[in-house]
Amino acid sequence: FRLYLYLCRMANIKPSVPKGTRDFSPVEMVKRNYIFDTIKSVFRKYGYREIQTPAMENLSTLTGKYGDEGDKLMFKILNSGDFLSKVDSQKLASSNSHLITPSISEKALRYDLTVPFARYVVMHQNDISFPFKRFQIQPVWRADRPQKGRYREFFQCDADVVGSESLLNEAEFVLIYNEALTNLGLKNFTIKINNRKILSGIAEVVGKPELIVDMTVAIDKLDKIGLE
Repeated sequence: FRLYLYLCRMANIKPSVPKGTRDFSPVEMVKRNYIFDTIKSVFRKYGYREIQTPAMENLSTLTGKYGDEGDKLMFKILNSGDFLSKVDSQKLASSNSHLITPSISEKALRYDLTVPFARYVVMHQNDISFPFKRFQIQPVWRADRPQKGRYREFFQCDADVVGSESLLNEAEFVLIYNEALTNLGLKNFTIKINNRKILSGIAEVVGKPELIVDMTVAIDKLDKIGLE
């Protein structure tokens, strides 16, 4: 501790965390763990089992799953060692980051928990029984612009069922949300239900099924700019 302070003073550096990230004090951790434990207890009650996936995934696993904007907001990890030595000289001279990135970065921090879960199911499909009910509470990272209420590192809480098309699963999710929020002491809340199939149908009718991701991203932003 003293050595760290000494080195900071010698280099005239003020201790700080990267923009969009934050520390949590012991008091805050007690509150956060209470929230996490309350939600986990409800998930387990309904038969969901917890998994965890690595903070980083292969870049090939993540790219192309979130649209162009999602790919731009992904924190990519530089390869270890002399990563520039493997870059083609012509690509390097072009100063085009899109051409260079595949040569200097093979991994990225996960952007959400959904794609890593899909990768997990594919890799472990012979080891798990279906329908498979899982929950996952872990941090994700997005190179978004830090602002009030929006961070570059934050936790997501996911629960999913794979291997079943029964609508009973959807009804169960409503029960889970209601019970978890009630157990957390919330009284006045509204659970909204949507169906992505409707958006997929609209995209097909207008002849643009390939834009379904762009449509969902645009709709997701409506509440952020004050529109409903």
